[in-house]
Amino acid sequence: MRSNVRSVALRLSAVGVAMTLVGCYALQPTGGTVPEPGKVIGLDINDAGRVALGGSMGPEISQVEGRLVQSDNTEYLIGVTALHLLRGGEQVWHGEEVHVKKEYVTSVYERRFSASRSAALAAAGIGAVAYIASRAIAGSGAIDTPISPGDTGHTNRRRRP
Repeated sequence: MRSNVRSVALRLSAVGVAMTLVGCYALQPTGGTVPEPGKVIGLDINDAGRVALGGSMGPEISQVEGRLVQSDNTEYLIGVTALHLLRGGEQVWHGEEVHVKKEYVTSVYERRFSASRSAALAAAGIGAVAYIASRAIAGSGAIDTPISPGDTGHTNRRRRP
């Protein structure tokens, strides 16, 4: 029983560590600098951009997210992975490349590691592991009593004369 509890605790710990290593990433403003190619970015699209890109992406896009392939003075070339819609929906794309003019963009975000979110996730994971482990160690509190055979004729041994 003790090794079973240890096995469960080790598995849960491994899952918690894996989640922490993956970490929490968030799109954060770039502050005016253009991210380098290969980075995951998000572009907030303005009304003119919605009209211009509406034929290929849909008229209700609020943000385009994907990997920056190339950037110059006039436009971004993005391998799109997701479109965030005005009313809260999301469309998943698979890296299709789209040209977005800089005049259609109001804000640029870069995907960065969020230490605070990762710490919160790690704390929640450790709490869950501790809770589950304490429940497994404590058990249900019932004591198993051995079942003795009844006093029926076939269970009693008699000496042979």
